[in-house]
Amino acid sequence: MEEGTSKSPSHCEVTARDAEYGDTDPFQWDTREDCEVRQILDRVADKWSLLVIALLDRRRLRFTELRREIDGISQRMLTVTLRQLERDGLVKRTVHPVVPPRVDYELTPLGGTLHTTIRSLVRWTELHQNEIAAAREAYDAKEAAEAAEAARGA
Repeated sequence: MEEGTSKSPSHCEVTARDAEYGDTDPFQWDTREDCEVRQILDRVADKWSLLVIALLDRRRLRFTELRREIDGISQRMLTVTLRQLERDGLVKRTVHPVVPPRVDYELTPLGGTLHTTIRSLVRWTELHQNEIAAAREAYDAKEAAEAAEAARGA
């Protein structure tokens, strides 16, 4: 079992804030390690999981195909990621009884629903990437100007 993972389902703390914020409560993703929502978000939002889910959209891939497609992932990290996604019911692993053994991975129906959400996030990013780049440039220029001003004053 992964460190920080509880053995039984748990729920985030419910507080008086729930009534104030409702479904938009910014505190709903409790930072405690035993918070189930936080654990799921941590899992599905990590970069390797996102890439695996995106690659498995409507197709099966073998381990070596996934590894070849995901630049920078180690064999161990891909193994861990696939096991976690399988444990969460997002990826199905099929072992074919041939020599040498062949193992395929594919999204489960639940994983497919997550891919739909990820695709929306990617679309948003594509639509707003120029605005974000401009905001970053403006921020960096402001920081550089403030640093230069502080250096002159020191």
